[in-house]
Amino acid sequence: MSEARASGGSASGRILLTGASGYVGGRLLPRLEATGRPVRCLVRRPEYLRSRVGGSTEVVAGDLLDAESLPPALQEIETAYYLVHSMGAKSDFEEMDRQAASNFAAAARKAGVERVVYLGGLAEEEAGLSPHLRSRHEVGRILRDSGCPVIEFRASIVIGSGSLSFEMIRSLVETLPVMVTPSWVRVQAQPISIHDLLAYLERALEADPSGNPIYEIGGADRMSYADLMREYALQRGLRRYMVPVPVLTPALSSLWLGLVTPLYARIGRKLIGSITHATVARDDRARRVFGVEPQSVAGAIDAALRNEDRELAETRWSDALSSAGAVPASYGGVRVGGRLVDSRARRVSVPPERSFAPIRRIGGATGWYAYQPLWRIRGFLDLLVGGVGMRRGRPDPDQLRVGDTVDWWRVESIQPNRAVRFFAEMKVPGRAWLEYEVAPDGGGSVIRQTAIFDPRGLAGLIYWYLAYPVHALVFRGMIEGISAAAEREAAA
Repeated sequence: MSEARASGGSASGRILLTGASGYVGGRLLPRLEATGRPVRCLVRRPEYLRSRVGGSTEVVAGDLLDAESLPPALQEIETAYYLVHSMGAKSDFEEMDRQAASNFAAAARKAGVERVVYLGGLAEEEAGLSPHLRSRHEVGRILRDSGCPVIEFRASIVIGSGSLSFEMIRSLVETLPVMVTPSWVRVQAQPISIHDLLAYLERALEADPSGNPIYEIGGADRMSYADLMREYALQRGLRRYMVPVPVLTPALSSLWLGLVTPLYARIGRKLIGSITHATVARDDRARRVFGVEPQSVAGAIDAALRNEDRELAETRWSDALSSAGAVPASYGGVRVGGRLVDSRARRVSVPPERSFAPIRRIGGATGWYAYQPLWRIRGFLDLLVGGVGMRRGRPDPDQLRVGDTVDWWRVESIQPNRAVRFFAEMKVPGRAWLEYEVAPDGGGSVIRQTAIFDPRGLAGLIYWYLAYPVHALVFRGMIEGISAAAEREAAA
């Protein structure tokens, strides 16, 4: 990586990050903070971001479409990351991107910024580029023409939990056993993992911007969206069939995506318009300069799924959801990535240790605090399909340890008198967890109960939504029963 380290930049130079509330910027931020350099984030709504940054990170208000708001943010900046675009805008996103880049470039040049790092889209310069890719290339030219030193990365499909392309692939594969596939799903791409993309962006801090270099970056494999969908299905244990059709225009494809994925039709149209172009790196100069050894697509998808599990395990639902709201946001709960979540909370006038006591004794002879006949019926049905049912009980009536069985659940993690997470070992088309957390609240506590389901394919979605009326009844009864038991035991 010797060429990348020949910049002469200071080890303590201040960094400006735009797009910190977006997908790539939000993941780059902690890596920049870990370098020890001072970081400043430019956002339109600082109050949204302040709770998510390190203590030494500045968050300043500014709008790239408002030129007068930019000079204060760019003062004393050595490296500025430009990670914004307007693809989701209802109006003319190309004109918005053009104006934003022009404003930023002028302010950066006037402020004496030593290096602008820009993330664009990978495609050969040619007539007939999609509006999205055409705009990404134009933004790069505007930044370079300003006179500021610019390092531009051009990336193909980004593979990571939460990325636009990955979520589209997930939704299609999880929802549709049979997919009608137009020609654009067979166009070649060079997908890159979010981990490798962030490595390039971070290492650009010390890269030489002389000559305004453009680096095409991708992963270790070249494949199409169809290949990506097959690999995702393989790792999720799903059997999927693809029926190719000769014609399905981007406009029709986007409407179809809008029906079966979380994508808005307008975003889907712009994304598909870009997919129709091959996005393959023409050389490996970026790998040689920055020393990044990219992951395979299989490794990137595996990492995305594993990281999603890790992020799920680290989530504190009392932070993510309103502790005052016991009713889920909509039928079926809320979507968190690929998971379906039903979270409910109750406040009790009992300290946390005593509030946790009924939770510690849940299952076995104590039962589940509500609708016990329904639990027995569900256990019997599980036995009929080869599951463990409710036969196992629990090894100790009053204590829980990691690895303990509790009916058809197993204790996955526990924090004494605060939280416990159970993993379901019954037969369901997916994976399920049940989590309890108790937090102090004045002289009492808030008890939060969260049911999490990771559906496997269409069968998993059908199971969750068909069973949800019964689940909602039972979930509500459980949290109410636990709260009542805590209050009752405290008063005894």
